[in-house]
Amino acid sequence: MNVTYNKLDNVNGEITVTLEEKDYADKVEKQLKEISKHRPEPGFRPGHTPMGLLRKKYGEAVKYDVINKEIGEAVYDYIRNENLQVLGNPVPVKNDDFNLADKDFTFKFKVGVAPEIDTHVNKELHVPYYEIEVTDEMIDNESKQFRQRFGKQVSGETVEPNAVVKGVITELDENGQPKEGGIVVENGIVAPSYFKDKEQTALFEGKKVGDQIVFNPAKTCDGSEVELSSMLNIDKEQTGEHKGDFRFDIKDIIVVDPAALDQEYFDQLFGKDKVHNEEEYRAALKEMIANALKNDSFYRFSIDAKDNILKAVGEIELPESILKDYLVQANEELNADNVDEAFAGMRKQLEWDLITSAIAKQFDLKVEKEDMTNLAKQSVLQQFAQYGMTNVPEETLAKYADEMLKDEKVARRMADQAMEFKVFNAVRDNVTLDEKKVSVPEFQALFAPAAEAEA
Repeated sequence: MNVTYNKLDNVNGEITVTLEEKDYADKVEKQLKEISKHRPEPGFRPGHTPMGLLRKKYGEAVKYDVINKEIGEAVYDYIRNENLQVLGNPVPVKNDDFNLADKDFTFKFKVGVAPEIDTHVNKELHVPYYEIEVTDEMIDNESKQFRQRFGKQVSGETVEPNAVVKGVITELDENGQPKEGGIVVENGIVAPSYFKDKEQTALFEGKKVGDQIVFNPAKTCDGSEVELSSMLNIDKEQTGEHKGDFRFDIKDIIVVDPAALDQEYFDQLFGKDKVHNEEEYRAALKEMIANALKNDSFYRFSIDAKDNILKAVGEIELPESILKDYLVQANEELNADNVDEAFAGMRKQLEWDLITSAIAKQFDLKVEKEDMTNLAKQSVLQQFAQYGMTNVPEETLAKYADEMLKDEKVARRMADQAMEFKVFNAVRDNVTLDEKKVSVPEFQALFAPAAEAEA
């Protein structure tokens, strides 16, 4: 067998495979013998059918299958061994002279290849980098949220935001009186701040123990059967019969007493003995906010870097014909009439994928297992943080990360994210950064044009 490659232009090539009888004859014989073992012919015991009869009955079909498999493997082995950066799938060149009765065969395949790309990632390329300033107001807000999260539930005098209200819930009739045979929930509990209807929330604001409130439970949850059945202690099937007004007699108001700025709270938030007083506490909060904002700054940088690199590179030459053939083969809804539009829609993303591959090659970037594990740990840490757990032991993070990466889809996503992170880190380290300090409103304004365009 002989396989050769001919470069037709910058993005198109042709692979030629020449197959001689000696390359496939033994495999045809072997497959015919397997047929004899598992598909006996009338009058013959399994494995004892004469080869002449087998060749006559199955020879052409087996020969075709073997040749087809040999050719396919030869093409893909050549692409892999020669490290050809093929786009789409190889496309067979039609051969009107093909005759299965021949002994030797020649097949040709058109292939689209990735072009050589100058990424322009060097010090001549300028990209803005925005550092977001941390203000005292931001520190105060962060402190307020953490103190609420680590605070203790106590009885309050009035209904405050985020208060939980306990009392008796009584169903009313059309005259506003307790409904005969209606629902009465002696130990009712509601959290007005979570009501979907803000007018219903407002009915509870500022109320005290002993006050009575007429409200509509169905409106508080947009008629959700699950939420309504939970509030009124009834089956979901019964909720449709109770969409009217109810009276709430307040018996207790539970509010959160914010955590005191003491050592216990500092240790809970930052770990034992890492923060000792209010000055260190505010400094640690500032660092925490700054680190979180670095992620925002890096995200904005990735947007600007991508835009600037795409402009510097310009439109990339692509093997359009082969890629369109590939799209039609891979998508049932595409055909010759609509594939041009589909290709135009995916072209920019394909060009960017090629550029990122070129950047990875330029700086020899590779994703290691450690990179994926670190990303998985960050994901786990974010999940714990949602529940106020910011000081998670390393062994716990490692355990959960390992479980996540056992899922192939998750592992593949983490690998893609790790490579994207490495690419933009390499870009940041090798271009010229035009650094600017901005406030949060100024930073948010950077996204306004994109938001308006989407609207």
